Amino acid sequence: MSGHSKWHNIQRRKNAVDGQRAKIFTKIGREIMVCVREGGADPNGNSKLRDLIAKAKSNNVPNDNIDRVIKKAAGDGEKVNFEANIYEGYGPRGVAVIVETLTDNKNRTAGDVRHYFDKFGGNLGTNGCVSFLFTQKGIVILDNVDIDEDKLAEDIIEYGANDYNIDDDVVEIETEPADAVSIGESLKNAGYTVLSADTDMIPSTYVELTDPDDIKKMNLLLDTLEDNDDVQRVYHNFKSDED
Repeated sequence: MSGHSKWHNIQRRKNAVDGQRAKIFTKIGREIMVCVREGGADPNGNSKLRDLIAKAKSNNVPNDNIDRVIKKAAGDGEKVNFEANIYEGYGPRGVAVIVETLTDNKNRTAGDVRHYFDKFGGNLGTNGCVSFLFTQKGIVILDNVDIDEDKLAEDIIEYGANDYNIDDDVVEIETEPADAVSIGESLKNAGYTVLSADTDMIPSTYVELTDPDDIKKMNLLLDTLEDNDDVQRVYHNFKSDED
């Protein structure tokens, strides 16, 4: 087990999961639609779809909703083509931010993202300007309710996870990127409460903000980005003295 958390965004991620249930399936649904159109509607022959279905279920998306979006994507009706784009930029005081989007209107999304950065004290940069600061990892977050740490340590070794860290009311487990969903499913089946299981971009360094105005602007930037339906994921190296 790690000592002090190597990552400083556990509580924020938990809060995002708790507060955005209504938007989660909109985002996962878009991923499923693209996946079905690229690789087919049979999860037995489309491993990415199988992982997305597991991801949806881990986020408590009803099976009927999952089936409906798969059928819609596989049907012959009017199709909406979603395009993936990545934006990189800086928040207040040079905080590094990566924004992954999936959109049916690139110009609209690009304009929205640029506006958010400008509005909250940052600026949009060029591709590659901050991504070198991050490493992709798989991250599974558990609710830390009556967890037996010795049993947890045994289980994560058995399921193939790399490391874990307990931080107050959550447990963060590090995996290989491709293993996050399957390990999350195994832990859920073992009786743990899985809050999320997905890939994440972990920063090598953090920018700590101490000025209350900078912290407020940074949080508003992240909240506004995450609230946009076109935005799939937001990664950053923001740390405050509140963490």
